[in-house]
Amino acid sequence: QVQLVESGGGLVQPGGSLRLSCAASGIIAPINTMGWYRQAPGKQRELVAAISRDGAAKYADSVKGRFAMSRDNAKNMAYLEMNRLKPEDTAVYYCTSGLRTWSNDYWGQGTQVTVSS
Repeated sequence: QVQLVESGGGLVQPGGSLRLSCAASGIIAPINTMGWYRQAPGKQRELVAAISRDGAAKYADSVKGRFAMSRDNAKNMAYLEMNRLKPEDTAVYYCTSGLRTWSNDYWGQGTQVTVSS
């Protein structure tokens, strides 16, 4: 059974930092892409960051320079380091994994990130 489990969400003040982690298990084929999406109340789900197996990365314009994604291929783990957080970063953050470049075949349950004073 495929599972993606996110952790590290919570409440943080504006300007603060959080680190999200994602553990993937039960995926038999090699994972190509791992990514992070987010969905704020009343808004569509959007890509935050993604990294392919060969290291190519892409980020949403709104997080460039503040967020950094990394992954550990051997452990099927992904991380999202979020710095200088803003209230507009408040959302449920989802981890994804895909078997092809930039695909999203599997999704986690999400972890809430709230940026508020």
